[in-house]
Amino acid sequence: MKTNENKIYSLLGLATRAGKIVSGDDGTLLELKRGNVKLVIVADDASNNTKKLFKDKSSYRSVPYVYFSTKSQLGLCIGKAPRAAVGVKDSNFANKILELIKTLEITEVNETSEIIETTETPKI
Repeated sequence: MKTNENKIYSLLGLATRAGKIVSGDDGTLLELKRGNVKLVIVADDASNNTKKLFKDKSSYRSVPYVYFSTKSQLGLCIGKAPRAAVGVKDSNFANKILELIKTLEITEVNETSEIIETTETPKI
């Protein structure tokens, strides 16, 4: 049976293959400013400057952010070099990842990290 942490890594990999992930400091910050990011994941071992930057930018835009995993593990699960920040652009992936992260004992989840509402139109 997979642990919740492994499920998160699997979901991040699946989201990457679906094209719903933006990674790296610059890319994540750019998409965050454009309003395309639904969840920001910052590595626990990222610099304090990077953590503060994403905390401030995410809070200002009311986007949930979490401190999770390490840079090398985040990069590995999305098939890239080590990444300090990863942005999830799909609300369904973001909801599930956030739900799994809340079950773990982690450093910090921001106060505005409620489950994100999806705005899907019903099929008639």
